[in-house]
Amino acid sequence: MKPKNPKLRKVPHFKTDEEAEAFLDQDLSDLDFSQFKPMHFEILPKEKSINLRLSESLLDTIRQNAKREGVPYQRYIRLLIERGMTTPKQSKAKAG
Repeated sequence: MKPKNPKLRKVPHFKTDEEAEAFLDQDLSDLDFSQFKPMHFEILPKEKSINLRLSESLLDTIRQNAKREGVPYQRYIRLLIERGMTTPKQSKAKAG
């Protein structure tokens, strides 16, 4: 009988695509995939550009946060803008 909570193996890091492809030729059901974050794919072409002035400290913070998220900082700025446009706005409390 199988144990209820088998210990999951960590997904190794690969140096080449060939190593990764060879690794995928096995049963992967005992691997721990919790370390992976969902990835946002950018499908639409970026046809327009803008110029934006920021303080150096704000840009440094943006770059640090982008690095932590694992994306280039300009893509990170675009993601923040997209999130701001799609997040439902909270209505202001009605004055009584």
